[in-house]
Amino acid sequence: MNKPLIVIFAAICLDAVGISLIFPILPRLLEEVTHSQNIAPYVGVMTALYAAMQFAFAPVLGALSDNLGRRPVLLVSLAGAAVNYVIMAFAPQFWMLLLGRAIAGLTSANASVATAYITDISPEDKRASRFGLLSAMFGVGFIVGPVLGGLLGDCWLRLPFIAAAVLNGCNLLIALFVLPEPRTPSGQKIDLAAFNPLRPLRWVFSMKGLMPIVLVYFILSATGEAYGTCWALWGFDTFRWNSLWIGLSLGAFGVCQTLVQIFLPGPATKFLGERWAVVVGIACACIALVAMAFASQGWVIFAIMPIFALAGVGSPAFQALATRQVDQTRQGQLQGVLTSAISLATIISPLAFSTFYFLVQKDWPGAIWLSVVAIYAVAIPLVLLGTRAAQSAKPENA
Repeated sequence: MNKPLIVIFAAICLDAVGISLIFPILPRLLEEVTHSQNIAPYVGVMTALYAAMQFAFAPVLGALSDNLGRRPVLLVSLAGAAVNYVIMAFAPQFWMLLLGRAIAGLTSANASVATAYITDISPEDKRASRFGLLSAMFGVGFIVGPVLGGLLGDCWLRLPFIAAAVLNGCNLLIALFVLPEPRTPSGQKIDLAAFNPLRPLRWVFSMKGLMPIVLVYFILSATGEAYGTCWALWGFDTFRWNSLWIGLSLGAFGVCQTLVQIFLPGPATKFLGERWAVVVGIACACIALVAMAFASQGWVIFAIMPIFALAGVGSPAFQALATRQVDQTRQGQLQGVLTSAISLATIISPLAFSTFYFLVQKDWPGAIWLSVVAIYAVAIPLVLLGTRAAQSAKPENA
């Protein structure tokens, strides 16, 4: 494997580590900074701010990487991540934490630019395997991050952020001296319309039958945000878990989900069909969420992890189902629409889930998971009824 690929994979892994590292310790950090016991709304605001900045500026950074080159945009992204962690490591006030997350969201082009970089340097017959490795590195980061954050956070609350800043700083230096520019920048005048993050959504109304697909994608993305927003809060309130146990629980879930994503989506789709694989995935998630809502002992959560992880067969099946809705000439437009739906979900849902958790926190923290079940219940009829045409009919030309 050549040096540029190693640097790119390291950047993506560190990006995932940095994102997930703060999950176990963010509630305690916010308690220290805000001097408030009800920190659920603050968690939602910080999560939504990162997503909003990423949503607004990802098209800008993507266009700049085409025009100016992949390397400078990736270097700026790594520098922004390092600055964010330095600010969070020493911030004495909440507004400084918000500033750090805003900078991180603004410069978070790692995934999109890394994907473009790999495309530039890879022959077509190797792209699939390298994209697979890219996803694997992201998954590894999400397994390591919570455990590392919990372990270091129990030593000193700010230590995980210092570790993340050092790691990203090292990666920045390596990229600066090792990573070449993979292509000649176009240098063309940038189309300002490409900076509009809402632009892809206009195609929802031009593609017949696409609305149910986008709604289901939005719902699946929104429910996923509940875990990052509320897991640590719920783990402490329900089981009195410290940062380490919160990190271990998230890491265990990451391991189970990674194994499911590697081995089961293909066989599940072949045996059940795409639509029913989605429904089975949602059903497994709902069973696990109900158990979590009523659990009174922490070991129950680890016991249901395999069932919870089986929800992971649904998303790949639904992605395949979505591609049937349009012909080959509009697949790029479809992916743009789905990416926009994910981005909007990552902005709206943390605010919604954190607000609901704030309302139920004192009486029944586990009720947050029943709210996720209720949202999943809306998705099932959309999957079964709204995607029948996508399952059986040939894609229509626009």
